[in-house]
Amino acid sequence: MDTRRTHRRTRTGGTRFRATLLTAALLATACSAGGASTSAGSPAAKAAGATEAATATLTPLPKATPAELSPYYEQKLGWRDCGVPGFQCATMKAPLDYAKPADGDVRLAVARKKATGPGKRLGSLLVNPGGPGGSAIGYLQQYAGIGYPAKVRAQYDMVAVDPRGVARSEPVECLDGREMDAYTRTDVTPDDAGETDELVDAYKEFAEGCGADAPKLLRHVSTVEAARDMDVLRAVLGDEKLTYVGASYGTFLGATYAGLFPDRTGRLVLDGAMDPSLPARRLNLEQTEGFETAFQSFAKDCVKQPDCPLGDKDTTPDQVGKNLKSFFDDLDAKPLPAGDADGRKLTESLATTGVIAAMYDEGAWQQLRESLTSAIKEKDGAGLLILSDSYYEREADGGYSNLMFANAAVNCLDLPAAFSSPDEVRDALPDFEKASPVFGEGLAWSSLNCAYWPVKPTGEPHRIEAAGATPIVVVGTTRDPATPYRWAEALSDQLTSGHLLTYEGDGHTAYGRGSSCIDSAINTYLLTGTAPEDGKRCS
Repeated sequence: MDTRRTHRRTRTGGTRFRATLLTAALLATACSAGGASTSAGSPAAKAAGATEAATATLTPLPKATPAELSPYYEQKLGWRDCGVPGFQCATMKAPLDYAKPADGDVRLAVARKKATGPGKRLGSLLVNPGGPGGSAIGYLQQYAGIGYPAKVRAQYDMVAVDPRGVARSEPVECLDGREMDAYTRTDVTPDDAGETDELVDAYKEFAEGCGADAPKLLRHVSTVEAARDMDVLRAVLGDEKLTYVGASYGTFLGATYAGLFPDRTGRLVLDGAMDPSLPARRLNLEQTEGFETAFQSFAKDCVKQPDCPLGDKDTTPDQVGKNLKSFFDDLDAKPLPAGDADGRKLTESLATTGVIAAMYDEGAWQQLRESLTSAIKEKDGAGLLILSDSYYEREADGGYSNLMFANAAVNCLDLPAAFSSPDEVRDALPDFEKASPVFGEGLAWSSLNCAYWPVKPTGEPHRIEAAGATPIVVVGTTRDPATPYRWAEALSDQLTSGHLLTYEGDGHTAYGRGSSCIDSAINTYLLTGTAPEDGKRCS
């Protein structure tokens, strides 16, 4: 799943670099995450009779570094100019297969911005925006390295590594631009057997493309391997413990690191937390509920505005949802022109993705209202197509970043597929549609893609306890669309040293989104090591 839909260059409708999604819009699977006893109470999970959260716990690795890995831990990075003022770049080697280091390396792109001072240098602060598939280096250079609080940047070297298979680190590629255009407009609410076959064929073509591009790497892009890469980087940078801020899927990556290396875990901030104990189907179902929660919040705000195209002050949120669903149905029958240079029209699937993109940040709600007004009243789909393109990271020249490719590659390796056949999706549709009358059907069918993946999954749902780690701050937003608040509760409960920090508000993730209470608590933790009181709430 794309918990922030991974690496957006800017928040849709906003000014800040957007944390990446957990679900790859409507054509990607759910992110690898898990669950805990707190999540077991989910209405959707109960309605679906979903499998209970995992009881197995991630086992820490031995404290001593194996001799065969010493060359990686002892390597020296050759820093060079990045072409971006103030930043340096390097290439780090890691074993393709940690179980067989002699089988070859994977080259990982690293970037940093050195501490600006004054004050005592606290070491390196590693950042990751989520996804999976988000470019950590892009996030560092476009936001964290220049936008994090000055006091934090003064005392930390700001560092990022693109995970294996992502962006600058031997990126997985699956389809070219024209093929991706066709893929993103594929109907994910099939009305008959023919449309179902077309959707399955699209998933198969996508998977085959990924398998043909990187047959070896595709088996080694798991979250566990990416977490082990971070430990190599920690050592190469000269830090005794890892200091880290991860958003969205980045929380799963950070929690995995803590579970594997609790004794090397320093100050970890996990913002927009995932629950690693959930199986994929339940993960997707609960995320579907999250998007419905966010949409209800949008709907209540929309009808208060004079330009809401989905109703007025007397319209209930449920009716707003029905009006939007009716618009989607109209698009399914007749796509709208969008003034696109490549001749693309606004289809139901692209419009739905555009709406979902705006759910990540309440700052995008005005843009969404304007785009919906243009589409519904003026029959102009350009605005929603722009929102959809931002979600997929489609470039002006028709090319795409590798966000969606890496997203599927990691998700399909981390967890067994949510569904194995169209019949299983059909059986689950009532539960998904109950979880979200607007998005449920599309998100259910979108959970089918890993069924056709060319590589078998290597991960399973599991709890992460990280016994022995220093305090870890887990941040949850009460109306987060992509990482439901209950996931933050679950992860903080699993972590032996977890401290839950709650933001009562809308949008995906909380740090740097305008809450002085949240920012102050996290900044204090990063600079002094003093974690906020467990259970602290902010607005």
